[in-house]
Amino acid sequence: MFAWHRFIAVVMKEFVQMRRDRLTFAMMIGVPVMQLVLFGFAINMDPKGLPSAVVVADSSVFSRSLVRAMENTGYFSVVATPATVAEADRLLALGRVQFVLQIPEDFSRRVQRGENAVVLVSADATDPAATSNALSALQQVSRTALDHDLHGSLAKLHSAPPAFEVRVHRRYNPEGITQYNIVPGLMGVVLTMTMVMMTSIAMTRERERGTMENLLATPVRPLEVMIGKIVPYILIGYIQVVVIMIAAVFLFRVPIVGSLGLLSAVLVLFIATNLAIGFTFSTVAKSQMQAMQMTMFFFLPSMLLSGFMFPFRGMPDWAQVIGEVLPLTHFLRIVRGILLKGSTLAEIVPHMWPLAVILAVVSAVALKRYQRTLD
Repeated sequence: MFAWHRFIAVVMKEFVQMRRDRLTFAMMIGVPVMQLVLFGFAINMDPKGLPSAVVVADSSVFSRSLVRAMENTGYFSVVATPATVAEADRLLALGRVQFVLQIPEDFSRRVQRGENAVVLVSADATDPAATSNALSALQQVSRTALDHDLHGSLAKLHSAPPAFEVRVHRRYNPEGITQYNIVPGLMGVVLTMTMVMMTSIAMTRERERGTMENLLATPVRPLEVMIGKIVPYILIGYIQVVVIMIAAVFLFRVPIVGSLGLLSAVLVLFIATNLAIGFTFSTVAKSQMQAMQMTMFFFLPSMLLSGFMFPFRGMPDWAQVIGEVLPLTHFLRIVRGILLKGSTLAEIVPHMWPLAVILAVVSAVALKRYQRTLD
């Protein structure tokens, strides 16, 4: 017979267990809240205010009207006015700007004569989703940008085709193929998930099996334990990278423009950073289940706020600040830069030193917490 007093006793027992397992309870509340905040506020598939550079060789009222019309669309924000096209191309290659507008020196003269005036817009198309809507807005700009300037003897140009033509040059991914952006990013996503999880579980597994006490009784120092745990998984990480690269080249036809040797060197830093994070989680988690929960709690914002699934510049400022402290954000910029842009060491250094800082901080925290267990 069903007995209410036994049923209530089991229910109370489960509540007591939840109270004792505070980390699991926090995860059950924290993950849904995080998903609501990220998907509700941080994710934006229509990024605006994209940084742009303008190279103006024709300082005229028509040029100023064109630049102002582009900004009025809301998609473009002029942050640089380089003097030369080469300097603008470098800003585009470094990822500091998303677009470069080039206005030729004969622009106003051709407009006034009703000739075929042309301006060139170069776009960083490594992420097609970040540029598609902005490039579509350029078609309207070409038809209306000079409306208030075409008066008097130039009024007849209103009834003609657009006063000028906007030619778009999609750099690094001319055809806008999504796989060129997603497949290199998968390398970072897979490494983030597996490296953090495997390291955190490896340490907690020893604690659950009772072998941690034997390890602590040995003269092995915390730094030696940490490095010894990390090195084997670095090799596993390289195996994963080789598999992904083979699929990228032969299955998805992703172009490899840069140096694979440079990418291999950067991989050591990125893999070590994720392994150090996993080691830190293992010093907090009391079981393999808790380690997996902490890994997912870290992996979710890494995937959503790094620019892998959604345009990074489309997120609000607070979300971009969080994204900047995630290792995956910087690695995505590095791997896409090397494979699609042919970036050199000097061009990826601005994204390497944040990884080094994260590695140093996380390693220090892990060693300090592991040292406490020696007491």
